[in-house]
Amino acid sequence: MSDAAIAASVVPLPIEEVAEKLAVPAKAVYRYGPHKAKLGLDFVSTLAPTGKLVLVTAINPTPAGEGKTTTTIGLGDALSRLGTKVAVCLREPSLGPVFGAKGGATGGGRAQIIPMQDINLHFTGDLHAITAAHNLLSALIDNHIHWGNALDLDARRISWRRVMDLNDRALRQVTIGLGGPPNGFPREDGFDITVASEVMAILCLADSLQDLEARLSRMVIGQTRGRRMVTAEELGGIGSMVALLRDAFQPNLVQTMEGTPALVHGGPFANIAHGCNSVMATRSALALADVVVTEAGFGADLGAEKFLDIKCRQAGLAPSAAVVVATVRALKMHGGVAVKSLGIPDVAAVKLGCANLKRHVENLSKFGLPVVVALNHFTSDTDEEVAAVAAELSPLGVSVHVCRHWAKGGTGAEDLARAVLEAIEKPSDFRFLYPDALPLAEKIETVAREIYRAERVDFSTAAAAKLKEFEAAGFAHLPVCMAKTQYSFSANPLARNAPSGHVLPVREVRLSAGAGFVVALAGDIMTMPGLPSAPAAHEIFVMPDGFIAGLS
Repeated sequence: MSDAAIAASVVPLPIEEVAEKLAVPAKAVYRYGPHKAKLGLDFVSTLAPTGKLVLVTAINPTPAGEGKTTTTIGLGDALSRLGTKVAVCLREPSLGPVFGAKGGATGGGRAQIIPMQDINLHFTGDLHAITAAHNLLSALIDNHIHWGNALDLDARRISWRRVMDLNDRALRQVTIGLGGPPNGFPREDGFDITVASEVMAILCLADSLQDLEARLSRMVIGQTRGRRMVTAEELGGIGSMVALLRDAFQPNLVQTMEGTPALVHGGPFANIAHGCNSVMATRSALALADVVVTEAGFGADLGAEKFLDIKCRQAGLAPSAAVVVATVRALKMHGGVAVKSLGIPDVAAVKLGCANLKRHVENLSKFGLPVVVALNHFTSDTDEEVAAVAAELSPLGVSVHVCRHWAKGGTGAEDLARAVLEAIEKPSDFRFLYPDALPLAEKIETVAREIYRAERVDFSTAAAAKLKEFEAAGFAHLPVCMAKTQYSFSANPLARNAPSGHVLPVREVRLSAGAGFVVALAGDIMTMPGLPSAPAAHEIFVMPDGFIAGLS
């Protein structure tokens, strides 16, 4: 059965019953149909976090699959089966991957959040609201220039790009304003994917509507001809942006296939943004549940590092433990095995590939977190291969737990859940990788050296100059958000496993003053992805009864 068919085989609980599991009063539940809802801001704004936070991350992704979201959901269901009051916190899927190569982001097999089709497509409209708010600001910028340009904006130095929530490589670089004076002034522009928008980052990092408005106001949209930075507030229209985002700012409540509450809110990519669900959802969950299981996007070198150094820093969060997800198949790929040969037992390749897993575990220990390894099981895994993983991790003092939640749901992850419950009772010495006072370039070098194991960072002349400019403007205290390939510790997506001693090329840096970080683009990473040769959009269709087939 497909994931969509498996999800459709379950009769969801009414959303009010899901809310009752977290003691959410009925008046705080705003229904979007019978099986999804938003939690009212007047309710969640009064909550104080008291629960324990568990971060689920993974090794560098491969075509073999790792199953981080699936494991997050399976762990949540397993904790619930063991009697823990638990909530799962996830990001919302982007339509780019849904119609592109990756597919949906609601888990798989018996470990899914539902309603799967709704969540993977329009859900409650949050990403559309973010797209509209972002592009409203774009329209205001060009309108300001058209009607006299009182701020003296330099059209060559407008840094605010447009967005859309689809993969479309043709829009990466465009020229706008063609067709004569009625259409404004021609200038170069471009599109990013919505989940890379600073508005998305702000929605996920703000802790109130007032904070949301203040952050939007601080966004830098470009420079004047005298090289002064211009903020969004100076253009006007921030109130309209907040109006578009008001409902989207409320956390979404859904459920797993086993009825475990799940707050699914926000969707920034971890290879080009900070890759975590919203602070509002996480803090709400921590106030409503005893244990909250959340994920950070892609491998731990990207999502986990940003979760810890950006989200936790800004939101005052301190996770109690981390889970690193791996599969025997993916470890074999990191060990040099081709996709077509993954079904052939290869203990030697597993041992080689464990270098990637061990590095992620070692990196997380630098943040002072207890770490547990979840080995997501495939039927082709042999006992010898599984034993090899455990043996390789043993010197690090980390336990490895085989998980079968894809096939069995929560019952297949109970061993992992017990290990997590034990881990979160241990004293946590959580700390950040670098202090606020460190210069921006040194923050980038620290991440490159400590997490990526690079020998050095090669800053382009333009990037180095921009960092100095940001510091002179008062932004030296901000954390850095690294944008690089998710497939490798290096900037080369083909360098699998655990490369070290490489040079990390930082070609561009961008200021996200409202979100509160500086983005460093390394290598050829794109902020507007393209579609593959055979996109998932070719396989999706609607059956006569309205069922959407082909989603994965």
